[in-house]
Amino acid sequence: MFVSLNAVRPYHGCGMCVPYRPKIPRCGRKAAGHVPRLVDHEVRRRHIIDAVRRVIVTGGLEGVTFQTVAAEAGISVRLVQYYFGTKKEFLLATHRSVMEDAGARFMQRWTALGPDAAPREALRAVLTELLPLDDRRREEALVLGAFGWAAVTSRDITAEETFAAPRALVMVVADQLGRARHTDGSSPRNPELDAELVAMAIGGLAQGMLQGYWTADAAVELVDHLLDRILGWQTGS
Repeated sequence: MFVSLNAVRPYHGCGMCVPYRPKIPRCGRKAAGHVPRLVDHEVRRRHIIDAVRRVIVTGGLEGVTFQTVAAEAGISVRLVQYYFGTKKEFLLATHRSVMEDAGARFMQRWTALGPDAAPREALRAVLTELLPLDDRRREEALVLGAFGWAAVTSRDITAEETFAAPRALVMVVADQLGRARHTDGSSPRNPELDAELVAMAIGGLAQGMLQGYWTADAAVELVDHLLDRILGWQTGS
């Protein structure tokens, strides 16, 4: 004879029998053996940011919405909103992530070069990292280009919010140009203005590569030529 687990055994009041009460978990009580899943919030945020980057690459900044990002990330819109309250918040986080990724590569290249690297060698390492020479750098160039254009045409991003990357580049280039002058013993001219020209040239070169105007080999050759022109008079070459 099978008795349903939901059935209640009869209680005879004899003192020997007790009523059968199915064990029902109390609200909030964890089931036996249950291990709660820990969520790494930084990993989740990065997952969403990577989705934003992919949406920008395929549809531009205008294609970025909570819905498109959630679909690309494979999560709910509500979860995107939990981590990023506004569209502008996850756009700026995406912009920062591109700069941080590029900065991490710069540091790796500089560490590999060693502390005694010549300024020209250091500059070449930095500038070639900004060119879309592989899929990851191509994605970064597309994202930064989209932000630059949005700063002119969109209300979501202001120009000032996109200036951190070029300003950082100018500072790095100016520092290395200054080192070249000091080690050469020649009088400093204006490394800051030269650095501004280098930053503008590299930005235009990267965009030209995205449009297919320059190949990877041609772009690297142009970087070398640019460094020769800027550093040639300083080194006497």
